[in-house]
Amino acid sequence: MTWDTLWFNATLATMGSNGKAYGIVESGAVAVEEDRIAWVGKSRDLPSDAVRTSRTAVDCEGQLVTPGLIDCHTHLVYAGDRAGEFEMRLNGASYEEIARAGGGITSTVKATRQASDDDLYRQSLPRLRRLMVDGVTTVEIKSGYGLDKATELKMLRVARLLSETEAVTVRSTFLGAHALPPEYAGRSDDYIDNVCNEMLPAVADATLADAVDAFCENIGFTPQQVERVFRAATKAQLPIKLHAEQLSNLRGAALAARYGALSVDHLEYLDDTDVAVLADSATAAVLLPGAFYCLRETQLPPIEALRRHGVPIAIATDCNPGSSPITSLLLILNMACTLFRLTPEEALAGVTRNAANALGMADRVGTIESGKRADLVLWRVQQPASLSYQVGDSLCVKRMYGGRSS
Repeated sequence: MTWDTLWFNATLATMGSNGKAYGIVESGAVAVEEDRIAWVGKSRDLPSDAVRTSRTAVDCEGQLVTPGLIDCHTHLVYAGDRAGEFEMRLNGASYEEIARAGGGITSTVKATRQASDDDLYRQSLPRLRRLMVDGVTTVEIKSGYGLDKATELKMLRVARLLSETEAVTVRSTFLGAHALPPEYAGRSDDYIDNVCNEMLPAVADATLADAVDAFCENIGFTPQQVERVFRAATKAQLPIKLHAEQLSNLRGAALAARYGALSVDHLEYLDDTDVAVLADSATAAVLLPGAFYCLRETQLPPIEALRRHGVPIAIATDCNPGSSPITSLLLILNMACTLFRLTPEEALAGVTRNAANALGMADRVGTIESGKRADLVLWRVQQPASLSYQVGDSLCVKRMYGGRSS
C-alpha cells in the first residue's frame, strides 16, 4: 500500500467514539493521502509493506497523536496595545478613569481604524503563529474592533489573508455588534440599524464572513437589538454565534439557540433553564477561561448542568487585547481544568471535536477519522492528560495541516 504519509507506532487520541477514553488507539497508525486521512487503526493491522512503500513514514515511538487543535473563539486581528491600561488598572485606576484616558475598547478601535491592511496583517500574524506553535490548525477570528463598515471589512480581509498565507484554516466572523462606537453614543438603535442595513450586507456581498456574532450584555446590546442582527444574518444566509451571559443573564443564549446558533460563548451566568434549551438544540457551549482569569471573575459557568444535559462544551483562548491577551491554547486547557474543573478529556474534546461543532465543521475536522482533513499533531508526550498538565512547555513535535507537515 502506497500512501503519501504514514505515522505509526503512535498513541492515537482520535477523539472519536470507539468506547475508550479519548478514543484511544494504542500502538496506532494513521495514513494520509493528499490532504485526507486515508486509514486509521492499530499498527499491527497495517498492510505488511505499508512502512516501506509510503512516501514518508514516521515512527512516532509511542508518542501521542491528536487531531489538529481548534481555537473556536478569538479576536486576534487588531492593532495597538493595552498593556498600559493593564498597569493602570493594577495601580488602582477605575474603568471610568481608564476610559477617560482613552483606554478600553475605544483605544483598540482607534488604532485598528488607523491601521492599514498591511499594518493590521503584520501585527496579527505573530499572534496566529504563536497559536500554531501549540498545534492549532483551525482558528476562528472575529471582527468587532472597527465598528464602521470600512474597518470591519478591513479586519475580515486580513483574516482571510492570514488563511491564504499560513498553513491554517481561518473561519472569519462578523462582529459588528460588539460595542457602541463613540460617534453613536446614546444612539444604540441607530447603530444596530447600521450593522443590519449597511455593514452586514456589505460583508455578505464580499463573502468575507463565515458567521455573524453579537455581544448581548448590559454593557453591549439588548436581546431585542441582537435579534435584529440575527434576522439580518438569516436573510444573508449566514450562521450565527453569540457572546452571552458573561456578566449577567439576559437570556441571550436561549435566544441564540432558538435561531439555530452554532455556539453561545462565555456563559458564566447561564441558568439551568437555558442549559435545557441548549440541550434541545445543536448549539455548542464555548467556555473562555482566559477571560475569566484575566478579569478575576468569580461566577463559574454551570459546568455540571452542561454535563448533565449533554451540551457539547468547547473551550477557546478568546485572544483579545482587553480581557484575554492569551495566545496559547495549551494554557487554556490547563485553565479549563484548574479553574472550571473540566477533566483533561473534556478539555481536549473542547479544542477538537466540540470546537469543530462550534464552528459548524464537525464533518471535516476535530477527530481522527478516515475521510477527514489530515490535520494532525504529534506531541512529545505519551498520554493525553499531559497536554492539560504541563504548563508552559513546548510539546508539539510535528504539526500536519491538510497532509503537509511542519
